[in-house]
Amino acid sequence: MTSSPTTEAAEARYAGLDTWRDDAILLALLEGQQRALNSVAAAIPALSRAARAAADKLADGGRLIYVAAGSPALMSMADALEIPQTYGVAHDRIVLVLADGDGIVKRLNGQREDDVDAARADLAATRVGPGDCVIATSASGSTPYTVAGLVAARAAGAVTIGIAGNAGAQLLEAADIPVLLDAGPEVISGSTRMGAGTAQKAALNMLSTLMGVHLGHVYDGLMVNVVADNEKLRGRAARIVTKITGVQPAEARRALDLSDGEVKPAVLIAAGVETPAKAGQLLGETKGNLRAALEKIGAATPAE
Repeated sequence: MTSSPTTEAAEARYAGLDTWRDDAILLALLEGQQRALNSVAAAIPALSRAARAAADKLADGGRLIYVAAGSPALMSMADALEIPQTYGVAHDRIVLVLADGDGIVKRLNGQREDDVDAARADLAATRVGPGDCVIATSASGSTPYTVAGLVAARAAGAVTIGIAGNAGAQLLEAADIPVLLDAGPEVISGSTRMGAGTAQKAALNMLSTLMGVHLGHVYDGLMVNVVADNEKLRGRAARIVTKITGVQPAEARRALDLSDGEVKPAVLIAAGVETPAKAGQLLGETKGNLRAALEKIGAATPAE
């Protein structure tokens, strides 16, 4: 008899869980969430390699493509949609290939998770190639749509990252960079939107954040590649410019007005660069790295 994958296993200690007191059930669920987060720590070396690979492809003009089905598709979608808003990466450089397509915002349909032909067609439609990095996520690591998508992407020359919760899973075996999130059995057997989902959310968030750091979109723990297109972001952007350069808030806002709300050139203008054009030239020379640009004009704070 074949044993169940870890993500599908049922643990005896949760027998009768539906008869427990509410607080006991919630504490068990919290324990599962904490165990899931702890599993991400063991994956840090792999996540570091994955973030560097993703950053390198984006820096060279490539794309980051997410492939997933079911609950992992929801985690992938949340991460992908937030990258342009958080780090200013162009929307067309972040691509979602999900088994449910756009319909995922209304309902999850498990049938397409098994459709390997659809996965190959969906990847082909993106024109995936050697310039791209693909992140494929599956709790079990055996979801046919996700595995087929990653295999197709790797065959096309893309760098592939596989994220899964079972050691030896197909997805991990097929990936250039395998990321194992061994969160153990779920409190409620097979409900991988819970512990496994939490581990996936944390891992994807960490991966894309480190990618943003490598791309030069973070300075002293501040998001410096945002475009201030509403009042909340304008206030945040002004505070960022003030904190980095030491200028008064009014001067920070003036610099942001000159840069059309872009924080990096506004910082350079506030630091003494004469025009937005010169600020843009400096950022071009440093591949968008603000610290390197400030060092060129002798205005960077020392990195600790």
